[in-house]
Amino acid sequence: MAKSKLVEANEKIAESVAGGYKKIEEGVVSGCKKIEEGAVGGFNKIADKFVDNFLTKDGESVEEARERLAAEQKEREEQSARVKAERKAGMKS
Repeated sequence: MAKSKLVEANEKIAESVAGGYKKIEEGVVSGCKKIEEGAVGGFNKIADKFVDNFLTKDGESVEEARERLAAEQKEREEQSARVKAERKAGMKS
C-alpha cells in the first residue's frame, strides 16, 4: 500500500522536529555540565585554600588534613551514637 504524499511529508517534518529537539537538548545538557564543572571546581579551590590556611597542622598537606578531619568527624559521630544509645537504654530500664 503506497503512502500518501501527506503522510510522507508529515514523517519528514516529525523527523526534522525530533532531530532539532535532540540538538537543542544536547546543547543545553553540555552547557549545564560545563557550568557545573566550573562551579564545583571553583568551590573545591576555595575549600582547599581554606583547609590549607586554617585547618592544616605543621607539615601536613591539604589531603592529609582532609583525611584527618574526616576521621575526627567519624569518631565524633560514632561517639554521639553511643551516647544516644546509652541514654535510650538508660531510659528503658
